Amino acid sequence: MRHRSIAHAARIAALAVPFWVLPVLLPGFQGRAATAQAAQQVDVSAASRGGQVTVTASADLQADPATAWAVITDYDHLASFIPYMHSSKVVQRDGDRLLVDQAGELSLLFFRQPIEVRLEVLEMPERSVDAHAVGGNLRAMQGRYLIEPLPSGELRLSYSGGLTPAFQLPPLVGNVVVRMVLARQFQALVAEIVRRDALARRAPPK
Repeated sequence: MRHRSIAHAARIAALAVPFWVLPVLLPGFQGRAATAQAAQQVDVSAASRGGQVTVTASADLQADPATAWAVITDYDHLASFIPYMHSSKVVQRDGDRLLVDQAGELSLLFFRQPIEVRLEVLEMPERSVDAHAVGGNLRAMQGRYLIEPLPSGELRLSYSGGLTPAFQLPPLVGNVVVRMVLARQFQALVAEIVRRDALARRAPPK
């Protein structure tokens, strides 16, 4: 029954209909989603404790690591393919250290909560991206993306992070909203990597 509820929620989400009410009684969220382009498996798990929502996610991809790196560091264009994100812009860069301003929202029925955050980002080229909030309306936010080559020739993209809102979320469903939003955002990131990699493979050699 639990897996059927999650799958039903995912179908409703694709139609942009509020879906968070369906798994509201679940203490945590675990989901698997396959990108349409290459049936890539995406594993996402989340939990909440003491007002903080933590998320871990991973996906094994048949993709060029350089393409994966280009996507996760495409800060100025993230809002074009990441759901619930309205804007993202690099406001300062000093080598591998950046400041990135992002804005988006959490939404549920008549509930709309704008999100604004300034992230301090540290890049380790084609390996990892670490970020934490230094401004905005989140009490705390931190996250890390990691790209790992696998012996199979695939690469593993993983994410771990958490956030603590500085505003009040709706009772019962608030943490579920945050968990589902973060899960969909990671899935969209994976889908974009697969899409760009497929385009690069089809392009004629220079």
